[in-house]
Order: sequence, then C-alpha cells, then structure tokens
Amino acid sequence: MAGIPLYFVDLQDDLDDFGFEDYGPDCDSMRITAFLDIPGQDNLTPLARLEKYAFSDNIFNRQIIARGLLDVFRDFSNNEEDFLTVMEIAVRLSEDAEPTVRTELMEQIPPISIFLQESRPNFPTAFSEYLMPIVVRYLTDPNNQVRKAGQEALLILLEQDLVFQNDVENKVCPILLDLSAPDSDDEYKVEAVNIICKMASMLSKTTVERILLPRFCELCGDGKLFQVRKICAANFGDICNAVGQDATERFLIPKFFELCSDSVWGMRKACAECFMAVSYTTSPEVRRSKLSPLFINLISDPCRWVRQAAFQSLGPFISTFANPSSAGLYIREDGTLSIRPAAQDGASSSCQAGSIANIPCSSANSSSPSSEQPMGVKSTVLPSMSDSEVNPLLCTEIPNKDTEEASSESCANPGEDLTRLSQGDDIAACVIEGIKDCQVSNCQGMNSRVQSAEDLFNTFLYWRPPLPDISQDLELLQSKTEMHKDGCSVSEALCNNCVASSEIKKVLETLQEHMDDPDVQAQVQVLSAALRAAQFDSIRDHETKPREETGGKLQKQISSLDASIATVENASSSPSSHDNMIDQTTTSILKSTDSEEPRNGTSDFLKKEQDNLPFEDDKSKLQDIIPQPLLDQYLSMTDPARAQTVDTEIAKHCAYSLPGVALTLGRQNWHCLKDTYETLASDVQWKVRRTLAFSIHELAVILGDQLTAADLVPIFNGFLKDLDEVRIGVLKHLYDFLKLLHADKRREYLYQLQEFVVTDNSRNWRFRYELAEQLILILELYNPNDVYDYLRHIALTLCSDKVSEVRWISFKLVVAILQKFYANNANALGLNFINELVVRFRHCSKWVGRQAFAFICQAVVEEECMPVDQFVEHLLPSLLSLASDPVPNVRVLLAKALRQTLLEKAYFKSVGNPHLEAVEETVLALQSDRDQDVCFFATVKLKQNNMETTSIEKQN
Repeated sequence: MAGIPLYFVDLQDDLDDFGFEDYGPDCDSMRITAFLDIPGQDNLTPLARLEKYAFSDNIFNRQIIARGLLDVFRDFSNNEEDFLTVMEIAVRLSEDAEPTVRTELMEQIPPISIFLQESRPNFPTAFSEYLMPIVVRYLTDPNNQVRKAGQEALLILLEQDLVFQNDVENKVCPILLDLSAPDSDDEYKVEAVNIICKMASMLSKTTVERILLPRFCELCGDGKLFQVRKICAANFGDICNAVGQDATERFLIPKFFELCSDSVWGMRKACAECFMAVSYTTSPEVRRSKLSPLFINLISDPCRWVRQAAFQSLGPFISTFANPSSAGLYIREDGTLSIRPAAQDGASSSCQAGSIANIPCSSANSSSPSSEQPMGVKSTVLPSMSDSEVNPLLCTEIPNKDTEEASSESCANPGEDLTRLSQGDDIAACVIEGIKDCQVSNCQGMNSRVQSAEDLFNTFLYWRPPLPDISQDLELLQSKTEMHKDGCSVSEALCNNCVASSEIKKVLETLQEHMDDPDVQAQVQVLSAALRAAQFDSIRDHETKPREETGGKLQKQISSLDASIATVENASSSPSSHDNMIDQTTTSILKSTDSEEPRNGTSDFLKKEQDNLPFEDDKSKLQDIIPQPLLDQYLSMTDPARAQTVDTEIAKHCAYSLPGVALTLGRQNWHCLKDTYETLASDVQWKVRRTLAFSIHELAVILGDQLTAADLVPIFNGFLKDLDEVRIGVLKHLYDFLKLLHADKRREYLYQLQEFVVTDNSRNWRFRYELAEQLILILELYNPNDVYDYLRHIALTLCSDKVSEVRWISFKLVVAILQKFYANNANALGLNFINELVVRFRHCSKWVGRQAFAFICQAVVEEECMPVDQFVEHLLPSLLSLASDPVPNVRVLLAKALRQTLLEKAYFKSVGNPHLEAVEETVLALQSDRDQDVCFFATVKLKQNNMETTSIEKQN
C-alpha cells in the first residue's frame, strides 16, 4: 500500500513501472481512487487531492481520475457541497484536450447516472444540468473514438430510461437533426442516421413521428451517400414498429418501395431482410395488395444476393398473413401453440350449430377467408345451403384427388376442429343437397369477388406481347348461348351445354399459347369459374338417382373437374388484374351457364379436358389465405435448381420456416405443403432433415391428430432411423409428439423406443441423457403393464451407462416408474420391480451399483412415490445393510439418505415406531465410522443454514 502514491507523482519512470491498467475496473482488491484516502506529503484533503490529479499535466493521472469517477461520486455523494464540487470537476474534465481522457469519462457516464438515480433525490436536475450536456457535446466531438463512446452512452441512457422527454426533444433530437442535414459532413451524417434508427424504438411514438420521421423519410432518398440509404433500409422495420400502422402506410411504405428498387443491390438486400418487420406493421389489405407484389420483385431480382435474402425472408413474410381465427390456433405467452377455444373461433375451421354451412370448392380444399384477410387468389365457392337442406352440425369439404386416401376434412360438432371423414355416399348426398338450390346470382357474386381480388395485384411492371384477339370467339360463344337460352325441353338444354363447353374448349386452347402473359391468365381464371358452374349444374341430374349410384359418380365428376380446372389455373406463378375483355368473358360465360334445366354431357367433356390440359400436378396448391405467387415461390425452394442459382442452403431455410407457413395456411390447406414437406424430409442434406425433426412436434399441433397420423407419422418413423444429428431433434420433443397420437398409434412406438439407446457414437452420452429425461415424461402416456414390459428394460439399461450423468438421471427415471406403478394400484408390478432393483443394485459386485441403490431409496422417500409400509418392508432392510459396505462412497450416500431424508419424515419421527430404532442404530454406527466424510454426513442435519454447516465443518 505504501507504494501506491508513487503512481501519481509526475515521474515518467514510475508511471512506466506502475501502469494504471493494474488498477482497472476489474480489480477487486481496491478502489481505483483509493489514493485519495491515503495521507500524502502534500497534506491535502481528499477533495483537493482529487482536483489536483484531475487537472495534472500528466495524462495518466487524468485518465485514472476519469476511470474512477464513479467511486469518487460514491465517496462524496453524502455531502451536497462536495457532490456539486465533484460534478463541476467532471464537467471540467470532459473538456480535456486528450481524447483518451474524454473517452474514459464518457464510458463512466452511464454507471454514474444509474448510481445517482438510485441515491440522489435531485437526480433529474443534476443529470440534466451537468451530465446530459456532456453526452450531447460528445456527439459532435472531432475524435471518432470519443463520438463512438458518446453514442453508446446515449443509447444506454435511453435504454435505461434515464433521459427525460424534455431533454430528448430539446437537446438530443436537435443535434441529431443538424448532423443528418443534407449539408452535413458525410461521416457525421452516417453516424447520426444510425443513432436515429437505434433510438427510435426507445422513444415515444409521438416523438418519433413528429420529430424524427420527416428526417428519416428524407434520408431514405439521400442520393449522395448509399451508406445512409443502406442504414435506413436495414432499420426500416424498427422505424415502422416505432411509428405504428397509420404513419407506416402514409409515409414509410412509399419510401420502402423506392428502397426496394434502388440501383445498389445492397439496399434491396437490406429491404428483403427486414420485409417481415415492415409487413407486421401494415394492414392486411396493404400487405396483400402492395407488399406481396413488391416481394415477388425482390425474389426475381437479378442480383443473387438479393434473391438469397428474399428467399430467406419468404417464410417469415408469409407468417405475417397468419390469422388465429382462420387457423384455429394461437400462440400462448410462453411461446407454445394451443388450439383456440370454440367460442373464439369464428373462422371456417369450426362449424357452429344453427349457422349456414358453406362448402368451399376450389381445386383444393380451402377454408373461407377471414374477414380480416382479403382474398388474394382465385377461388370458387358454392352457394350456401339452408338449414333445412343440410344438417347444421355437419360441414364437409369436397376432397381433391391428392387427398382421397386421407379422406376429406369436416366438422362433426359445433366448435370442434375440422376432422377428416371418408368419401362415402354420405358426403356425396350432402354435396348434392348443397348444390340443389344453386342460383346464378350467387355465381355472379362469386365472380365479382374474384375480380376484386384480382385487382389487388398488378403486374404492369412486366412487358408482354400483344394479347390475342378472341373477341370473335367470345361473340360466337355469347350468341350461341343466347340462342338456346329459352329452350323448352331438357334435350335442348343438354345440347346447349355441349355447345357452350365446346366453345369454352376452343377459347382455352387459344389462350394456351399465351399463358406467359398475366392478363391471359386472368381470362383463364374466369373461364375456369364458368366451367365449374356448368359442372355443378350437370350434377343436379343425379339427384333423382339412387343414393348408391350418386356417391361413386359424383366423386369421379368432382375429381375430373378439379383436375381440369386447376391445371389451367396453376399455369401462372403470379396473379394479374382484369381488363374489359375479362368482363366480357365473365358475362358471356355466365349467360352460357344460366339455365334452369338440368344439363348433361359436361362430365364427359371434363374427362377429356383432364387429359389435354397441362400442369395437373399443381392442382392441389391453390388456397385463399396468402397470395398464391408467394406460396408458389415458397414451394419452389425445394427445387434443386434453386440451390444452384440462389443459395445452397435454401432448402434449410424452407424447412426452418415451414411450421410458420403451415400455421398461416391452417390445417385445411395442408395439402399445399404436403409434397414439399415430404421432399424436405428426404433431402440429402442432414441439416435439412434435422431442422424438420426439431419442429415436427409443432407441426403436429398445427395439423391435428388425424393429419398427423396420416402424413407426419411415416416421416417421424424415418427420422427415428436417421443419423444421430437428426434423431436428437425427434428425441428432444418425443413426449410432445407422442401425446398428440391416438393411444393405439402411440403404443406402436413402445418397442422402437429401445432403438434410442443405441447411437452412432457411443461417446454421445447427451443423447442417452435426453432419452432418460423424455422417458420420465412419457411414462404418463402408457399404462403400467406397458411401462413394465418395455420402458423398464430401457431404464435399467441406462442405469448401467458408463457416464455418471446418464446414470444419475436414470435413477430418477427408475423412481418415476415406481411412482407410476403405485399411483395406478399396480402393486404387484411395483413389488416385482423392487425385487429386481435389489438384485441388480444392492447385490451388485461394483460399488457404483450399490451406491445407486442408496440414491434410489433416498429418492423414493423424498418423492413419496410408494406407501411407507411397502418401503420399510421391501427396501429399508436392504438399505440399512449397506452400513457394512467396504466402500466409503456407498456409506456416505447411505448416511445422507438416512440423516437427511428418512429421519426428517413424520413416519420415522413418531414415537414407538418399530423401524425407528434400527435406523437410529445405523446412524450412530455411521457417526463413528472411520471415514471422516461418512461421519460428517451422518451428523449434519438437513435444512440447516450455511453458518451451522460451516461451524460443524470447522469442529471436525
């Protein structure tokens, strides 16, 4: 200690020998400013000595004062006059000419402010008058290191809510606006923009919108520095979140469009990375009509890095379309998925009694869109059925060809999730009843909805060749339709239908050559809707036939219809807007299908059309939750060509975001993702399969037990036989997945659980440790007999593991199995298991096994997993016999079990207990054991505080 004052004399040799780094902030042995309390030869007071060294000519003296300023405030904060003196010294020190001194001082401002807030009642005045001006002044300091320190200090103060609103608006914001002005220095401008973006989330919404938002919008269009625009693009989501939805849509979205079309690819890449955050703060209409086409442009960007960032953000962006009411699920506060109660589920995922049932019939199963989410893709919906025509408790969806073997989704009771029913005659009859009263007015309403949805998307950015002239074909179609409109016999009506169908076929064949044009695609959509209406009219003829014939024929017609329509509808990857010609097409086709008489012949035509139209495989990919082009691009992420042109790990990104996309689409649209999921599950990269394995339990919650059993269980079985890197993903959530299965299906995995014991690498002990933890949870899923026949063997195997961590967790598993037996009154199984434990562990030739027996007995008593009378009869005698074990480690654990557990139970504290005497004798014997550790644990009592334990240790 005597040598410490030498550090502060103005001798360079002493300064070299005693560097101030030796007494830095991490030094626990002394305060940095302890020299102030040591009497020196100068006979100065500590405060005078502080002032002397704070303004010494030696730089290191001033540095040490700046670094120890917090300790100085702690020493002098009790006296108001001394406190103000120290504050004035800090202000003078902030004007030091040496940058390192100013940097050291600024690094101490946040901790000093926190200390003053906790200890000083007049903190607001002192901080605003003395410290805040220092921080603001350092934002314009000529030294770069000092400015960086000032910026970091400002952000910390804002994060800790130490800067008052008045200081923010009158001191901080004005200096930032000056630094980010157009005529400001480039370096200062970049730093100011960065601070504005970071502090936006820490300020109030009104402050950001009123003061900072206009300048941010100007900076987004800064044509001088691309670095400024890049910072704005990278933090665009944070700004949107700070100002809210209204300001985002009015001011920020136009600027976002400009950044997304910036000539510098780094800007476009930054926009793609923050797209989800921007989308999250917009309304569903803006998200669908404006952001979706914009994102499609980023996905097709000529720069590979932009496309790569866009594809990585595609899944998160799709997740912003999620609507809990339509998905039937919601995310709890703890982050887990849960099924929304029936009372809260107002979407088509549940059917309520007394409501009008609707049958969605697009080319694939889809639910009716939520009121919050406008339709963005083409879909055809059958008119609603009255309550007198269909049971209000039954809502059935028409299946498509790809899901025939899994049966269609339906609701059997009000408020329940959609379940899957067989495609039998009952469904056919229900569909016919729903179709019976189909009117043309409903079809026209449907087409108006289709057109309004089409108008939300505009592909005017794409150049296209001239449209083919099909006006003559349309006129011919219209004239022939009107000519037969007033036909008076059924045969004439059937003939009209054949003529209309043949003309539609000619139009479709004409359009096939120009399917690359978005406007032609829109025409095809309307013609497809007309074909649907014609097909449904022809179904009426089947109502008079017996029910046995109806089911089979109707199924063939629906499958044929879906195949022919969907192939044309999916020929495009992006929707487009309608023009006047589409209006003419819609009118003509509706007129051609507007007839009150039943029509025949359409089914035969559709069967032929199914063979002629291409793209049949894409018929099941239509839905109405998200814009179809987004889904198409997401599904294309599994294309091997994408790995070559975009990103080698694009499949991994697809797998990572798949649960979010599935939650957004809902289980009713699982058919859109099924093929993609199967492709990812068989990917050659184990990282892709590993990603799916870690999330398969969440996907099972989203899909429900029916779809899980049909589609996920086979993939789950494949993961069980995969590499350990993939199997660990399944194992970590094994309980979560198995509990979602039916009891019969769950029981099939009893034997397969044994396969987890064997790993590719025997050193991978954490794998077995995770298995033991999961088995503790899985016990509740099976009955005692299954646990005894299957899980018992696994538990005993793990108890003999080479790694102690695995053994100790396995002992807990053994105790849980015993608790399972006795909790379910399976006393016979419990007794057999106890006898096996005694033989395997108590009489084990290795001391580790005998030690495990003592631990198991102690855990049994602690958990009270079996009746006390059973314990004292079957386990206690074997436990007490360990007192004579030759290995001290066994006797130590025995002493712990007896002294800290058994004797603390009320049963053994009761007077006259016949077993108490035997336990006490054993404890006394252990207290006089030749091993010191055994004596200690046989003496010390449980629940004693640390001081008592320490005193006993000292006595021994």
